[in-house]
Amino acid sequence: MAKVLWKPGNMIYPLPAVMVSVRDKAGNINVFTVSWTGTVCTNPAMAYISVRPERFSHPMIKETGEFVINLTTKSLVRATDLCGVKSGRDTDKFKEAGLTPVDGEFVKAPLIKECPVNIECKVVSVTALGSHDMFLAEVLAVHADEEYMDETGKFDLSKANPLVYSHGTYFDCGEKLGTFGYSVRKKK
Repeated sequence: MAKVLWKPGNMIYPLPAVMVSVRDKAGNINVFTVSWTGTVCTNPAMAYISVRPERFSHPMIKETGEFVINLTTKSLVRATDLCGVKSGRDTDKFKEAGLTPVDGEFVKAPLIKECPVNIECKVVSVTALGSHDMFLAEVLAVHADEEYMDETGKFDLSKANPLVYSHGTYFDCGEKLGTFGYSVRKKK
């Protein structure tokens, strides 16, 4: 198979398409879409988001040191896109996208009621990386919609048709193909 050589770039796809919600010290809220996000550590639970400094929400996060990562689904694809292309400088994106802000337990940034998972985060460091600043955060709480719990009480995000992003395109990824370790598990 022949390969094509490209200039350096990010080809780690697909990525989660999440909506990040914030609140500044004056009480103003905003929501924006992020794909540069992920898990960093299990214990303590940590995650990151990378945000361009010119984004409207960037100074809100720097000011408060808080944000909420809200996982998105196939049914939220329109809202997810809108929150990525419109600016909070000009638009009340919660209202325009039909999203409901809900108080969290540990941060002042709102959760998004319509999202199946909301992850409350407290920033522990900010690293300027070039085009983006990386906000490394401790996860303070995870809220999971009970609608997506299976019969054993385990969260099953596949029921929600989670949304991912690749090269400017959104995809759902609801089909379960296996579970961790299934390839080496002994047959019953």
